[in-house]
Amino acid sequence: MEFLRKAGLAATVALVGAFAPDAAFAQGAQPGPTLASVRSKGMLDCSANQGSPGFGVPDSRGEQRGLDPDICRAIAAAVLGDASRVRWHVLTSQARIPALQSGQVDVVARTFTWTHSREVNAGLQFGPVTFYDGQGFIVRRATGVTRAAQLDGATVCATAGSTNELNLADWARTNNIRVQPLVFESNEDTRKAYTAGRCDAYTLDASQLAAFRTSLVAADHIILPDIISKEPLTPAVRKGDPQWFDIMRWTIYALILAEELGITQANVDEMLASPNPEIRRLLGEAGDTGPAMGLDRRWAYNAIKAVGNYGEIFDRHLGPNSAIGLDRGLNRLWNQGGLMYAPPMR
Repeated sequence: MEFLRKAGLAATVALVGAFAPDAAFAQGAQPGPTLASVRSKGMLDCSANQGSPGFGVPDSRGEQRGLDPDICRAIAAAVLGDASRVRWHVLTSQARIPALQSGQVDVVARTFTWTHSREVNAGLQFGPVTFYDGQGFIVRRATGVTRAAQLDGATVCATAGSTNELNLADWARTNNIRVQPLVFESNEDTRKAYTAGRCDAYTLDASQLAAFRTSLVAADHIILPDIISKEPLTPAVRKGDPQWFDIMRWTIYALILAEELGITQANVDEMLASPNPEIRRLLGEAGDTGPAMGLDRRWAYNAIKAVGNYGEIFDRHLGPNSAIGLDRGLNRLWNQGGLMYAPPMR
């Protein structure tokens, strides 16, 4: 009986050990279809904007600069260990969903609003919000318009295939305001039309209107105070590959968590020696967060080292000291009055 009791105890211990987290992840997850494809190519295929200052514009060398491109660079660094391994695909608003569905790109990070239809009907999965925005209007100061309700009878420029076009129609119908939409295929064409005086107002996400206004004689144009929609801007991937969704999502969470923990692009190497358990798990000094997703233990370290934390990315491209000059607002950390929040890294 004593022998049977000991044998049973040993079997129980072995069974528990087999399901312990460390044992389960010791070998690391096998690469799913997208991770395997990205590694085989040695490149992350990522969407690029035709030109949206602060969110994505090509520099003098053709390199994409902005919040969205830095999200792509962070993912490339996490997956491939090299933030430069990104192949950019310049896409219109209408082309970005088919490009993701067809496999032309691995990630769409392009001022992309998370909506029910895009997630449920188009087969996409959206990650954490990288910018909380809302749709507004810009008008010429000479029109005398100070509120959106005064746009009754106005011609309003909008971009086809965007939520801006749909929101404009909803807002006008709800408020019994007659507007004449003038729709263009690309943001660039829409901006040119407004600049040329073909429409009375231009409707777009408020942050992008602020960026657009920097290209004009600012004193001649005003952004109306009315916000007519919620625009949670979020990168997206195809449904059906949960590992790739986890990689995209947790890379963004890692950038947010890094800001919360005081980890920066400049001090990330020093932080490797931190005794803080959460910092150690985030940077790969403890735990198996990377292997659990099929990545290296230093996946988050590589992402932070490449682009900095979320706050650094925001400040670099959109903050008060940038050309755009936006306040963080809702995009502050949750413990600073904003909505940016990352689950625990454990």
